[in-house]
Amino acid sequence: MEALRFAHPLWLHALWAVALWLILFGYAARQRQKALERFGESTLLNRLMTGFIARRRRNRFVLWLSAYVMLVLALSGPQLGTRLEDVKQKGNDIIVALDVSLSMQAEDIRPNRLDKAKYEIKKLIDMLHGDRIGLVAFAGIAHVQMPLTLDYAAARLFLDMMDTRLIPQPGTAIAEAIRTSVKAFKSEDTKHKVLILITDGEEHEDDPVKAAEEAAQQGVIIYTIGLGSEQGVPIPVYDARGRTLGFKKDKQGHVVTTRLDAVTLQKIALAANGKFFQAGNSGSELKEIYREVQAMDKKELSSRQFAQYEDRFQIFLLLALLFILAEAVIPERDKKAVRS
Repeated sequence: MEALRFAHPLWLHALWAVALWLILFGYAARQRQKALERFGESTLLNRLMTGFIARRRRNRFVLWLSAYVMLVLALSGPQLGTRLEDVKQKGNDIIVALDVSLSMQAEDIRPNRLDKAKYEIKKLIDMLHGDRIGLVAFAGIAHVQMPLTLDYAAARLFLDMMDTRLIPQPGTAIAEAIRTSVKAFKSEDTKHKVLILITDGEEHEDDPVKAAEEAAQQGVIIYTIGLGSEQGVPIPVYDARGRTLGFKKDKQGHVVTTRLDAVTLQKIALAANGKFFQAGNSGSELKEIYREVQAMDKKELSSRQFAQYEDRFQIFLLLALLFILAEAVIPERDKKAVRS
């Protein structure tokens, strides 16, 4: 049996007044009785108060108090039972594969490549409406940071956890990132699947263009966003407290520079029917990509039944009215006894 719940439980605190009124009523009844006893003997008083029945006064008070309780319960929004509604949601599946390799700490984009990318991804999440989103992190290897979900709050939480310490293996395995993302779609559909690859495109292993062609055969459209400059900049190195230790160096002690490999990213996008964007300070790339995603055909991503509680305040309101009417028609005196 389903339990009664209240939509506005704060109103229930008004029921504390019931205890106060019971105390006051009892106190007033005792004071009245003492006053009558001082006035005269009980036998004489009964004759003088012909037709008065104390029990009726108590009954009227109980009815009035019951009406008050019912009104409070009605205001509290009592709900019982459920109503099932079919909710259909349509959209596309979007997976964002984010490069978390050490080169993403380069500061040719402020504050750095990775923080800028995460900031823009959060703006993308805020734009989503009905689309599922998943996250893939990659450096020397790739793994699914968060599977496809409609829980955008969870997506922001998992995105915050992505940094250059997440994957200890160095490198930028773009091909593996593409293949891992394709597996994460977990769908036999040959459309409605979008992969947004955000990276500087450098130090890639295997053959990312071939991986993109394989993804396209499974209906995945790949958009690539290149971060950084093509001139090359040094890679800052930080300690556990975030203090700068200098720049990354090779075995010979030379400062390592990182540069954007735009050509490879263009080939990846072309192979998978997408587009290449070079990230700028405006951060409009993801907005433009999402506009294109919105124009695509959408599929039904979920069909869930939500339980809605049915309001039952009408019952308590009706009882309150009945108690008020009953209290109004009960007299304190017996008219027949008075006439006699």
